[in-house]
Amino acid sequence: MRMKILLFLVATILATCHGSSDHGVSFNVFPLRMKTGSGGHYIPDVSCASWTLGVEAHNIINWKTIPEECEGYVGNYMIGQQYRSDSKTVCKQAYFYARSLNLPRDGKNIWVFDIDETSLSNLPYYAEHGFGLELYNDTAFNLWVDRAAAPVLPESLKLYNKLLSLGIKIAFLTGRPLSQKDNTAKNLKLAGFYTWEKLILKEPSTYSGKTAVTYKSAERKKLEEEGYRIIGNIGDQWSDILGTTTGNRTFKLPDPMYYIS
Repeated sequence: MRMKILLFLVATILATCHGSSDHGVSFNVFPLRMKTGSGGHYIPDVSCASWTLGVEAHNIINWKTIPEECEGYVGNYMIGQQYRSDSKTVCKQAYFYARSLNLPRDGKNIWVFDIDETSLSNLPYYAEHGFGLELYNDTAFNLWVDRAAAPVLPESLKLYNKLLSLGIKIAFLTGRPLSQKDNTAKNLKLAGFYTWEKLILKEPSTYSGKTAVTYKSAERKKLEEEGYRIIGNIGDQWSDILGTTTGNRTFKLPDPMYYIS
C-alpha cells in the first residue's frame, strides 16, 4: 500500500512539472523570443542586447558606428533607468573597494577619472546624432565641447565626493585636446566637480597618431613617477583602463554609443 501511495505522489509531481490544464487550457512554459528595438519589434539575425553585451565585454572591438537596427535600442537604454542603474552599480562597487583600503595619509593616493561619458555626459549631443549611428564628426563634437554644457553623470559625482571624503585625490585624464582645457575645466565645475589634483588633456604634437591606450598609459606613468599611487581608475572605454600603470583596480562604466581604441 505504501508503495502505491508513493508511486501516485511521484506521478502527480511529474504531471505538475510537465504542465497542467484548467478547463482545457495548457500552462506549459514556452521559450520567449527576445524583443529588441525602439518599439520592441523583432530584428532578423540581430539582437541589440547581445550586441551591446559584446561591446561591454570587449568582444566586439574597432567598430565605427552602432548597427542601424539598434539606434532605438541604444537610445532607449541611454535615456532610460537601466543606464543610470548600471552606472550606479559600478560606482557603488568602486566606493566599497576604496572604503575597504587602509591607505597612508601622505597625500599621494589618487584616483583617475575619464571625463566624457564618465564624469560628463554628452547625451544631449549624441541624441541629435543617432546615439552613435552617425560617424564621429570632430568639428561638430568640438563645437559641443566648447559650449561647456555637458550635464553631470550623477553616480560618478557621488563617487567623486565619497573618494574626496576618504582623502583620495582626483586626476581627470581625458582624450580631449589641450586647446579645450579652459572649457573643460569650466564644464567640470558647473557640473559639480569643484576640485582636482590634476586635469590632463592630450597634447596633439606629442601623441599624434598614438592610440588612447598609449596616451593614457604614458600619462598615468607620469603620475606614478611624481610619486602618486593610482588607487583606482574609472572610465567608459576599455582604452581608459587597459595598457600599463592602470592602477590598483579598474572600473568600467557602460557606453554602447562609441568605441575608442
